[in-house]
Amino acid sequence: MNRALLTNAALIVVAAVESGLNEPRDPLTVGAAVLAVVALVFRQRWPVAVFLATLPALAIAGGLLATVFALYSVAVRHSDRMLLTGCAVLGTAGYLFPGMDLELPRADVLLVVIYAVMTAVAPIFFGRLVWAREHERELDAQAVLARERNQLAREMHDVVSHKVSLIAVQAGALSVSTADPDARAAAENVRKLSVDTLDELRHMVNLLRASGSAATELVPQPTLSDVDGLVANSGIEATLTGSAPAGIDSAFQRTIYRTIQEALTNVRKHAPGSTAHVEIAHGTHLTVTVTNTAPTRPTLALPSARHGLVGLRERAALLGGVITSGPTPDGGFRLQLRLPLAR
Repeated sequence: MNRALLTNAALIVVAAVESGLNEPRDPLTVGAAVLAVVALVFRQRWPVAVFLATLPALAIAGGLLATVFALYSVAVRHSDRMLLTGCAVLGTAGYLFPGMDLELPRADVLLVVIYAVMTAVAPIFFGRLVWAREHERELDAQAVLARERNQLAREMHDVVSHKVSLIAVQAGALSVSTADPDARAAAENVRKLSVDTLDELRHMVNLLRASGSAATELVPQPTLSDVDGLVANSGIEATLTGSAPAGIDSAFQRTIYRTIQEALTNVRKHAPGSTAHVEIAHGTHLTVTVTNTAPTRPTLALPSARHGLVGLRERAALLGGVITSGPTPDGGFRLQLRLPLAR
């Protein structure tokens, strides 16, 4: 069972035992005591309301612990000083409400007031202390994450970007030095793809260094208007048919683009010499299907951890869709994205 639920159950039991030991007799006192104990079930969701619900039991039935537990929850969830001060005042007044014995010596009266104030202030103090520790733990975790992102950004900049830059430079040199038109076209295509990769790497490095700041708009996200260029510059023989409905959500557009991008990249890596066809269709669902023929040249053993397909499935799942993939009867491969349009 969840630790928080066990803790809450234990506190409810303790408060109920205390209420029983106070031996409430008349219906009003019993009702106030029961209300205070039952209200503790909701102290984490509505702490202020629960605190107010415990005050009658504190004032007329002597149910102190329920109010203390509720005050602690208020302090953990809220940082407004006026609210906390008001709760402390109400808690103190509720403790003193039954009336002090005016025949008590003045020193004893002062001690009772001090005890009432401390009883109300102590749970608020400990609640704020727990909140501060949790907040500090979150800040430490964010700092660790920021350091990891910066380290990853440095590695991407220093290693990956450097190697891709060399590929782009050498491909450019080959495209202007060779007399073979096919080799020139292939080299120029490699250069364009390398430049595009460098551009995306730069945006990724900026994103990592921003540590997820929502205020920093780093790169325009791809949309359906970019799909034609993606297919045309994919480096393979590819065609595109169909279209998506106008005005669909930007998250849908990004998912469609990334799915086609990943599928064409896989065709280029794992099915050299094949042709690809991208089909976009929509009805009750939107489907994006990328199919390629069997490879006509030997396949190079390229490293792959299949993170691309995993990422696509995660993107699709967030939008209520699915990704399916598998070989075709003619030796090719088929990948399909299916998304619901009722959104």
